[in-house]
Amino acid sequence: MPLKSCFSIRLIFILLILASVNVAAQDRPVYNTSDSIPKSATDSANAAKIKKTADSLNAVKKKSDTTAKKKKGDAGKAALRSAIIPGWGQAYNKKYWKIPIIYGGLGFTGYIFVNNIKIYKEYKFAYSARIKAEPPTLDSTDYDQLDNIYKVLSPNSIRSARDEFRRYVDYSALIFIVLWGLNVVDAAVDAHLKNFDISPDLTLQLRPGYSELAQTNGISLVLKIGK
Repeated sequence: MPLKSCFSIRLIFILLILASVNVAAQDRPVYNTSDSIPKSATDSANAAKIKKTADSLNAVKKKSDTTAKKKKGDAGKAALRSAIIPGWGQAYNKKYWKIPIIYGGLGFTGYIFVNNIKIYKEYKFAYSARIKAEPPTLDSTDYDQLDNIYKVLSPNSIRSARDEFRRYVDYSALIFIVLWGLNVVDAAVDAHLKNFDISPDLTLQLRPGYSELAQTNGISLVLKIGK
């Protein structure tokens, strides 16, 4: 009987120990590796990455806008200079080799324009003198000043030549204005493309990369300009 009582006491003692261990195990917090970082911290990190990417895009856009405004301003200045004095815009763009071409074209066209006006005035005077010398006026004052070639030609031929050279005057004036306008356009285009990279070192590549904005891996299309 004492042996049985002793055995019962030992069994109760063991049960109490097991119960205390179980309670301690239940009270201990269980940590999940996925919850080791608070959700708020993860959201903050993602927000920081997105903000960083947005700031980078804004910086690139701002730089692009600044460059575009500068190019627009340079083009306007160059065009205005060439509109005032031909070749001034080309000198502003440091394209000095174009200045002789511009003045050669404008000079030749200007010479043709002046020469056409001179010949037109001669035919105009000759026609007027021939008409005055004919009846009923018979005024030979201007007729005596004519060259022999105008005395031989008929008044109708002189009038046709006068009208033809009048058209030549208009054509030469139009060509002169067009060349002046092309000089302005050339200066504006050169100024606009002055900072544009046209070097042969332009490559387009496909590269694997990580997108911070999307937080995924993918393939990027990369355009390399210059070194």
